[in-house]
Amino acid sequence: MTETIKLKSPIDGSIFAERPVATDQAVNAAVERAKAAQATWAETPIAERGKYLLAFLEALLAMNDEIVPELAWQMGRPTRYGGEKGGVEERTRYMVALAEKALAPYVPEDRPGFRRYLKKEPLGVVFVIAPWNYPYLTAVNSIVPALMAGNAVILKHAAQTLLVGERFAKAFEKAGLPKGVFQNIVLNHAQTEKLLGSGKIDHVNFTGSVAGGRAIEKAAAGTFMTLGLELGGKDPAYVLPDVKLDHAVANLVDGAFYNSGQCCCGIERVYVHEKVYDEFVEGFIAETKNYVVGNPLDQATTMGPMAQARFADFIREQKAEALRKGATAHIGMKVDNDKDGSPYLAPEVLTNVDHQMSVMREESFGPIVGIMKVRNDEEAIALMNDSPYGLTASIWTTDTDRAAAIGDRIETGTVFMNRCDYVDPGLVWTGVKETGKGGAMSVVGYENLTRPKSFHLREAI
Repeated sequence: MTETIKLKSPIDGSIFAERPVATDQAVNAAVERAKAAQATWAETPIAERGKYLLAFLEALLAMNDEIVPELAWQMGRPTRYGGEKGGVEERTRYMVALAEKALAPYVPEDRPGFRRYLKKEPLGVVFVIAPWNYPYLTAVNSIVPALMAGNAVILKHAAQTLLVGERFAKAFEKAGLPKGVFQNIVLNHAQTEKLLGSGKIDHVNFTGSVAGGRAIEKAAAGTFMTLGLELGGKDPAYVLPDVKLDHAVANLVDGAFYNSGQCCCGIERVYVHEKVYDEFVEGFIAETKNYVVGNPLDQATTMGPMAQARFADFIREQKAEALRKGATAHIGMKVDNDKDGSPYLAPEVLTNVDHQMSVMREESFGPIVGIMKVRNDEEAIALMNDSPYGLTASIWTTDTDRAAAIGDRIETGTVFMNRCDYVDPGLVWTGVKETGKGGAMSVVGYENLTRPKSFHLREAI
């Protein structure tokens, strides 16, 4: 009997899609096609690669009216937000435009009698394991620069967003990308581990849990492939006394609850200076109460269900534990089907929290946030760094120099001031501690998808 992957929709629990798992023979054939195609693709001029990638982008954007409701059915994001086309277009166009400069050979200082330079060679076959929470954006982060750098790509998308991989494949087919340069395959966990350990993959990019990252490192042990791992976060915000309060409240509420809080760089904990604490909390609560939780296909809905019921149940457990330990809940919104075993969940704001509570230490990845009062920068920095994660941190102030000085002391991959929850393609997207290793976007993203090759040529004597 053929094994299949079933996609259970969070909207109503129905099976929205089902696909057969690739056979071992099909996986091996895909790898061989990728290796063969990559050799020719690497010889294709960068400008020509860019034309293919921009054609792919146009083909993908043309599908957006179909993609938006499809995303709602797959992972629950409200259709009113229009999918991910804005970020997909920004990142794709930026990385295509950057490629010539980022991939150009490096020439050191002149040495008479020698020709010396350092080329950036493609790694070979890049395996992208993409997550469900931002299924197009996170995949584009790896796929576009990997292809622009001359690699072939094999994509395995999350079971929760099975159809996204098919959309990518269809867009590349419409763009006329040479056969084998990009392939989408459906794998189970055992097959994924087997492929990682086969020695046939040159690089893997994975976005997901810490446990998943550890499993990938273990599966790849001894192959010497390179790894890019983005494994989540517990991202903090620090609100200073000189903050523009209305701006901070609106942006931090959105940063905490957009996509039902299912964002690696979403705001999960907020530290507020005591001088503005009461006013900030009051505004934050009022703004949060404006959310409308419901069916994501309804244009009035601003927060859909979480992707799976077990994710919502984890948030319910975090809230219950915090309340037992003395936290105060402020929203108490009544939502249909908000009960154990359901993916529908109201947003929640907690105060009187501390770092003995799971909600302030463990990644929530859902619509819940804790707010703590702090006396000064020292206390805020210590609390922001008291985490096993380090993806982003945001500082809310009118003093740029002070924000930069505080940012220097935060253990994080990105420091924001007066914004949050955003990937700038001109800057590297990276993290520290259990958030993982490697980095996407910018020139650094290209460095992580190529290998250096030195040429030391002595002229004829």
